[in-house]
Amino acid sequence: MSQPLTVECPTCGAPVEWTAANINRPFCSDRCKLIDLGAWAAEEHKIPVSPDAEDELFSEELPPRAH
Repeated sequence: MSQPLTVECPTCGAPVEWTAANINRPFCSDRCKLIDLGAWAAEEHKIPVSPDAEDELFSEELPPRAH
């Protein structure tokens, strides 16, 4: 039988087995999962976007919506 995949916990770096039995994956614990969630809530983590993304999204060049 092959060994399960092992990854590092994104919060603390501890080894984590990537199995269906590990409900916290990719984290090692609920604590690390909540620390990561708190970092997202505090905007310490962000999804990168281009600087003009908001301008493109709200530009008047978009076609009018059909109702």
